[in-house]
Amino acid sequence: MEFKGKSLLITGGTGSLGKALTSHILREHSDIRRLIIFSRDEQKQFQMAQEYPVESYPQIRFFIGDVRDKPRLVRAFKGVDYVIHAAAMKHVHLAEYNPEECIKTNIGGAQNVVDACFETNVERVVALSTDKACAPINLYGATKLTSDKLFIAANNIKGDNPIRFSVVRYGNVMGSNGSVIPFFIKRKKAGQDLPITDENMTRFNISLQGGVDMVMHALKHAWGGELFVPKLPSYKILDVAEAIGPDRDKPVVGIRPGEKIHEEMITPSDSFYTYDLGTYFAILPATHKWSLDEFKKTFNAKKVPAGFSYNSGDNDEWETVETLRSLIKEHVDASFAFS
Repeated sequence: MEFKGKSLLITGGTGSLGKALTSHILREHSDIRRLIIFSRDEQKQFQMAQEYPVESYPQIRFFIGDVRDKPRLVRAFKGVDYVIHAAAMKHVHLAEYNPEECIKTNIGGAQNVVDACFETNVERVVALSTDKACAPINLYGATKLTSDKLFIAANNIKGDNPIRFSVVRYGNVMGSNGSVIPFFIKRKKAGQDLPITDENMTRFNISLQGGVDMVMHALKHAWGGELFVPKLPSYKILDVAEAIGPDRDKPVVGIRPGEKIHEEMITPSDSFYTYDLGTYFAILPATHKWSLDEFKKTFNAKKVPAGFSYNSGDNDEWETVETLRSLIKEHVDASFAFS
């Protein structure tokens, strides 16, 4: 895929994945013309600009704005070739207590991004989803499912416009802002206990680099309308706590509003449209403008069995206490000393 002379914009670009994408793109595609970081947090933009001074990184631009503000998006998208939509309100319990705000950002903002892309002739768009959008039981998941549908459906109204919209869905990003691992590490260092919501709780696990690789794969290979799902290991929340603080108490405090015991990324109902691509699964749109036979041939795609599902509690691959410790040292806190 050509990046030389191209412009790429990341909404929510000051978040964990946005920063990882920025590092990857500047390292691997230094011939990019512009890399635009679009977000609403001026303090995070100020801090990120210290990491990427214009003297050393003349390609980078910082653009303050909110995805709720369509005119601002249209202005930011002018001359942009590729968009990665990572902006979202993401905390499950906060969305439960502030539903209107979550809807404005995650649904209204998604539609604004779609509309702005059409108005400015963006070529390719990748939107970030979440495992919580699959069979959602909380508002956050429901808004992200709606967002997924908006981006996928946008391919049906593009006419002769060559733009391609796709979605990537993955599990908890190890060490990202708001995730459980930094929370546990902070409490461990403070000599506090590690509260467990439920001893049976499981989650999918992906590294920041894994998330970056998946976004770049979708940006390069999507034909339009695919929802990509990675093949990931699961972990038990109790094993995470044991890996970080084997000498700490682990009281069970109960699940928070909107939490699941296990996460799904593909439901049995999705199986009728799901194909195995090797590293990833792809849930294909019910209607599309390209040849399914050609798609299967190009990617050696194999249809999954009817009734197939992908659930963190029924996974075939699991992290252990030992592998979690190694991953935490590698991806989260290399200096952390485990007891």
